[in-house]
Amino acid sequence: MNWLSSLAPLTVGPGPVDDPGDPLIPPIEVDPNSVTPGVVGFLAIALVTIAAILLIIDMARRVRRVRYRGEVREQLEAERAEAALRAANPGASAAEGRVEGDEQDPRPVA
Repeated sequence: MNWLSSLAPLTVGPGPVDDPGDPLIPPIEVDPNSVTPGVVGFLAIALVTIAAILLIIDMARRVRRVRYRGEVREQLEAERAEAALRAANPGASAAEGRVEGDEQDPRPVA
């Protein structure tokens, strides 16, 4: 037994179900019109597809709206914090908190 015989189940050809000479498995005789989904099946799949597309579009809008609201909320909180800082120290700027000779550090001292 070599490696080629292990590929036998993967080969294309008549299998045990398709073998017309096997007396244990009777041939299947089916009306092809009764097996197909027909117009009703097509319409059902079409409606499910349209509903899924509409749900995806709605979800994308809602996620975008939530993200924008979060960005606006962060911006408003930053503006409030800056206004509170200005109210606590009128006339002070962020650059006044620096140490002499420390002009290379671009970060403001809080």
